Amino acid sequence: MIPKKVLIVVVLFFAFAAAAWAQYQGRITGCVLDPSGNPVDKAEVAIVYQKTSTIRYESKTDKEGRFFQVGLVPGYYILTVKKAGFAPGSKEIKIGIAGEESVEITLKTVEAEAEKTYSAADKSFLKGNKLYAEQKYAEAVSAYGEAIAFDPGNWGYRLNLGLSQKKAGQPEAALAAFRKAVELNPESYSANKETGEALATAKQFAEAKPFYEKAAALSPDDPDAQYNLGVCLVNVGESEAALPRFQKVVEIKPDYAEAYYQMGTILIGQNKVAEACDSLEKFLALAPGHEKAGIAKQLLEFLKKK
Repeated sequence: MIPKKVLIVVVLFFAFAAAAWAQYQGRITGCVLDPSGNPVDKAEVAIVYQKTSTIRYESKTDKEGRFFQVGLVPGYYILTVKKAGFAPGSKEIKIGIAGEESVEITLKTVEAEAEKTYSAADKSFLKGNKLYAEQKYAEAVSAYGEAIAFDPGNWGYRLNLGLSQKKAGQPEAALAAFRKAVELNPESYSANKETGEALATAKQFAEAKPFYEKAAALSPDDPDAQYNLGVCLVNVGESEAALPRFQKVVEIKPDYAEAYYQMGTILIGQNKVAEACDSLEKFLALAPGHEKAGIAKQLLEFLKKK
């Protein structure tokens, strides 16, 4: 039998954890309108987490065309809206920690035949999402390709195609898909980030730079966006410009070990010995088993002899 005092402590612990988790999560509120600005009732709303399509929320709009969703993990989501007689609408949404985002989507009316095409595209897209979640990437590529054949102007289909091709070991095809996603939606953080990463992986850092810059501008409080841009700048010989990016990274996320390493190497080049030592020591404290830990130790030994 569990002692009463222990049971109370356990209950209080889980109650506190649940409250903390609730404060961490975000929410979306939105409104769906027709071309005349009238609310669209009973439109189907899907909110899918970018990192994994298995995190998916579904709801319908009320008589005022409004919807809301709570309990969202911070990150990027694709919000799609469907309603008979209209073309589907979609938007990329970023949810911050305990953040609340408000969105308005205006749907375009379509003819019956066009509506059938959009419906077929959506079915193929959902099939692709399922296959991707099952790690059947080659099959997911085929399903997303079918969706694009029905609706070639949908940027989300292109993005997911690229993600599947990346997983399937088709880097050139993935890059082409990401480029097209950016072309169709220049304000997408995910499309710009993925295009930059694909180019950087191919050692095309100069070409990757504008995409990383756009991603960092779209999501200035994302440490990964700032770090990726910083590394890209280092690789194009712009270390001076890279340093503030890494400093921003650790401002946002103080335990981002790799950023301290990058800062340390740049500061060495600027002959700022004390600051370089401080950065490298923080790197080693955070990541003693990192593959670059040995180099960091050697650099520190050298600097402390100066």
